[in-house]
Amino acid sequence: MLASFPEPAIIAHRGSSAYAPENTLIAFDLAYAQGADAVELDVKLCADGHVIVIHDQRVDRTTDGHGDVRSLTLKEIKKLDAGSSFDISYRGEKIPTLDETLEFLKGRIFINIELKNYPTIFDKLPDKVAELIISKGMEEQVLLSSFNIFSLFQVSKHLPTTPIALLTLRGKKGALVRSVLGKTLDYQALHVHYTDINPSMVERMIKCKTRIHAYTVNQVDPLHRLLKLGIHGFITDDPIMACKVIKDIK
Repeated sequence: MLASFPEPAIIAHRGSSAYAPENTLIAFDLAYAQGADAVELDVKLCADGHVIVIHDQRVDRTTDGHGDVRSLTLKEIKKLDAGSSFDISYRGEKIPTLDETLEFLKGRIFINIELKNYPTIFDKLPDKVAELIISKGMEEQVLLSSFNIFSLFQVSKHLPTTPIALLTLRGKKGALVRSVLGKTLDYQALHVHYTDINPSMVERMIKCKTRIHAYTVNQVDPLHRLLKLGIHGFITDDPIMACKVIKDIK
């Protein structure tokens, strides 16, 4: 499936998060309108077991509420305003569930779902995400990524044909995962901080037929460097900038 994915692919980080509230339906819709090839989003479980789309462990930064996501029910989360903290014009925007998001994006744009169950690495998030993807018939429209190797193993049991991406931290910790733990996992893409990517890394990934995607690239100069290296794709807050750079190069 990833063989037909564009190169280089523009993956909108939490949607078009430079222009709209991150991880909201309006940010995903805007990324699609701005020419992104995919949207990246984050998922975790709330108190009553629903899969919701949010990055932080707490709701404080991106909403008008307070508290840990795991301690709030879906009903409580749906009362929060997830738009005003970005700009008052987005007042009333809600935190979406993954179910709502998949339905909204089905057949429109490729989706990179990051499994963010890092404080609870053995919870039911991978199982519930897989169940939702299967129920929508969207196995061919998603890429599943995580820093949590256990989650990637678990979700792959349910979705053996859906590609997975190993996320690695910046610096020595990321290098350790790629060299040791990462070898135990059959992944189709590697997501690396853009400052860690060098020519030999790209060459190795091309040789083993694994895509390499850089995160999170928001400036023109680093993007130019990565494109010259032959990067397969990059995650960015600014799809407009990315589209312009690629157009100018071509």
